Amino acid sequence: MSRSVEGKARRFGHRVSTDTIISSSRKRESIDPHLLKAFIFESVDPRFAASVTRGDILVAGRAFGCGSAMEVAVTVLQAAGFSAVVAEDFSRSYLRNAVNNGLLPVECDTSSIEEGDQLRVDVGRESVRVVNVTQKRVLEARAWPPFLLDILEAGGLVNYLRDGDGFANTRS
Repeated sequence: MSRSVEGKARRFGHRVSTDTIISSSRKRESIDPHLLKAFIFESVDPRFAASVTRGDILVAGRAFGCGSAMEVAVTVLQAAGFSAVVAEDFSRSYLRNAVNNGLLPVECDTSSIEEGDQLRVDVGRESVRVVNVTQKRVLEARAWPPFLLDILEAGGLVNYLRDGDGFANTRS
């Protein structure tokens, strides 16, 4: 897999919970990400969802996606137009849900990234880099095992299993 995504950094802090991404009260009404995308991060800023531009890159600190394991916390970000989430680390369930749904998770030191910085994420078989175009800085990120890259490249686990030979697939 060799892939690059570019977008504007949308910055959050540490311990962004799935309930912060999309409120539990909203999930009681529907889990359709296309309906819910208008309400992402509403507890932080009710106008945030309307400010998202397709391709934006969500940037956060430690423990991104802590809280419930509902997939909609991933799919709602995809529906809103985010191309990737860059964080210092992810909760285990959020990381798996991101990979399973084809949302690019990137782990690196995000402390120098500021709101609005123009970023490019370069994903390759051997390395992952976050290029902060605004600051002219390159951040080395955690490289993912080939089988996770294959799932991401397929657009998620369902596509990977449908288009290949399941987990016996040896495209790596």
